[in-house]
Order: sequence, then C-alpha cells, then structure tokens
Amino acid sequence: MLSFKQYLSEGVNDPAIFKVVFMAGGPGSGKSFVSGKTGLTSLGLKFINSDPAFEAALKKANLSPSSADDIMSPKGQEIRNRVKGTIGKQLNLATGGRLGLVIDGTGKDYAKIAKQKEELEKLGYECKMILVNTSKETALERNNKRGRSLPEKDVVDMWSDVQKNIGKFQNLFGGEHMIVVDNDKEVDIAKVTTSTYKKISTWVKEPPKNIIAKKWIASASKKRAEDPGKYIHGKGKSHKGGEYKNPETDDHYSDFKG
Repeated sequence: MLSFKQYLSEGVNDPAIFKVVFMAGGPGSGKSFVSGKTGLTSLGLKFINSDPAFEAALKKANLSPSSADDIMSPKGQEIRNRVKGTIGKQLNLATGGRLGLVIDGTGKDYAKIAKQKEELEKLGYECKMILVNTSKETALERNNKRGRSLPEKDVVDMWSDVQKNIGKFQNLFGGEHMIVVDNDKEVDIAKVTTSTYKKISTWVKEPPKNIIAKKWIASASKKRAEDPGKYIHGKGKSHKGGEYKNPETDDHYSDFKG
C-alpha cells in the first residue's frame, strides 16, 4: 500500500484528481464486468472495494467464499470487519491525496451513499454514479453461477432495495451525473459500456471546478515547488480517528469517513 507521503505526492499529478464514481448494483447485476468494460482504472481512478481482500482472507482462514454459512460465521464476520477497517484506512489515505476514486457497493443503502457523497463534496470532490441494473430473474440466474453465490432471498432483497433507490439516486446525483447501465440479457452491453466510458472519460479529464479543489491544488502545487522533498502540506502525522493533519497549521488532510 502506498505511504501517506506517496498518496499526497501522487494527488497533485493524479489525472483523475477530485473525481469519484460510485458503482452500484446488486448480486448478479454484472457490476464487476461492467466496471471492467468501462475502463475506469485506465482513467486513473483507484478502486475501493473490499470484496477481493475479503475473499482472500476467507480462503486463508480455510473458509469458503461461496459458503453463506462460512461468511456469516463468527470467524467470517470477524474477517469482514477487519477487512473493512483496512479498506477504510486506504480510503482515508486516498482522499487525503484527493486521488480519483471508484467506490464500489450494491446501492442498497441510500443513506450511506448520500453521506459519503456529502463528505466527499466538502473536500472538493465531484461525484457521479454508475448503477448497473438487471431484471430480478437475470440477477438470480447470474448469482447461481457465481463462485460466491448468495441465498436467493438475499439476492431478491438486495435487488428490491436497489430498485427502490434508483429514483432517489437520480435526484441525489442529478440526471447529468447518474448513469444507469441496463445489463440484462438482450442488451448490447458492448455499446452501452463504450458510451459510458466516453462519458466518464470526458468528465474525468475536465479540470476540477469546485473552488475548494482549486485552492487545494494551488496550495499543494506551491508547497511541492518550494520543497518537493517534504509532504505536500508539510510534515504529516496521524491523530485521532486515523486522519492526518499538518502540525504547523492544524489543517486536516482528510475528514472523510468511509
């Protein structure tokens, strides 16, 4: 994992600085497939996703990622919480450097995403959402083919929660910043993902518009030019909550709580 200093140094030159894409879609939606096809990492966006680390940790503990009983066991939940803590620290470091991000989730918890968006915007970020949608039948069929399938009831419940939240997300992000990708069987997904890539690519390459972002970039660039050997805003140190601040100015690098 990159050090805090590296995150800050990378941030000023990050091609996707101050941009964040929320990925949403329930089990069986094909969200991972769509995110790969839209080439988000090629645009400089850093993925924040606990699933790969969770699966690896389960296997290391001799638990099966495809077993609901193993996942929901006390040991499985202990591993989940530990992985979430690690991902939270990575997210805090990334937002400290204002790196471009993809925050991956199901979209079943509207309140959580709304809070994350609000906190990121306070730091100067611009936000979009890509929501991958399918019919319930398609979601169930794909879930059954996954290596880590979930009980049918859980899939149906999450699918229903996402459906209820689509309108809320459209209001939260606005039509221009909300992209719903239809990934059902009959759809030409190559055409849809190409269109989505073009929209995100154009947006990511635009300079940040938020005044908070502009001030941060100007300050960071000045500090870097004056002494590239130091942290961008001076010598960083951790303090309560795992955040970072400049001990000279007491400015917080990141107040984002994932």
